[in-house]
Amino acid sequence: MIEVDVTIRLKHGVADPEGANTRKALQLLGFTSVQAVESMKTFRITLEQETGSGDEAAVKREVDEMCRKLLANPVIHDYTIEVVQSNG
Repeated sequence: MIEVDVTIRLKHGVADPEGANTRKALQLLGFTSVQAVESMKTFRITLEQETGSGDEAAVKREVDEMCRKLLANPVIHDYTIEVVQSNG
């Protein structure tokens, strides 16, 4: 099995109302040192490793396609892909 983390965040310049509201709430709760909060989403995807495959680049290409087709909106999101565990 191969585990991959995909972290999706808003591109620079795109409004992040969830992050802004969380920052305000933290400050109201007395956490005055909080200057910024950025919201993001992480998916942990577990893939079945095909026999004879283990090519990390191929795994990243497949997950990148998942991001482009479903997980992220390329207009407003950036994303990173990290293979976190590979059990051959």
